[in-house]
Amino acid sequence: MPSSHSIILFMISALALNLSPGPSILYILSRSIGQGREAGLVSVLGLATATLVHALAMALGLSTLFLYSPLAFAVVKYLGAAYLVYLGIGALLSRGPLQPAAAAAPLSLGSVYRQGVVPDLLNPKVALFFIAFLPQFVDPAAGSTTMQILFFGLLFHVTGVPVNLMVALAGGRLATFLARRPAWARVQGWITGTILIGLGLRLALSEQR
Repeated sequence: MPSSHSIILFMISALALNLSPGPSILYILSRSIGQGREAGLVSVLGLATATLVHALAMALGLSTLFLYSPLAFAVVKYLGAAYLVYLGIGALLSRGPLQPAAAAAPLSLGSVYRQGVVPDLLNPKVALFFIAFLPQFVDPAAGSTTMQILFFGLLFHVTGVPVNLMVALAGGRLATFLARRPAWARVQGWITGTILIGLGLRLALSEQR
């Protein structure tokens, strides 16, 4: 079991990282603005699921594949980028110029969840982040390193999930505001689509470090 000092230091570091604006926050906002609060909350669960999978892969040593194989990194990166751009284009084309937001067929919450999981799973930068971040707090003398990595991976969500939930709720309020103004229907689609395409291009242009 890690020391209390390591746990406190990890919590402070994780909170600072989770409060920093990044792709996850932008993605959650895009979903909340595009389809409302429930979609934003479900996207938080999708991202959390993917992050847990990355932490498990890190604990089992699978994530090191991205560290030592440029080909594996590139293949997964471009698949993830293409998926995000595909979702973004779909959002841009989902509403006609005079069609109100309420008339657009919303995605099922199951689809929203999957769309939260897949891009994060196909982002090797997340795996590399865990490779660089989690081991700093692991003490080999404190027991199994695998269990410690899993512990810190779960602990990361103690700060990450509440922060992301607040972002989803804030985006949901904005979506409600826009929904009451039909003239802003196109803007909702443009905001969602532009953010998703931007995240896809950002991932495609990222480099292995």
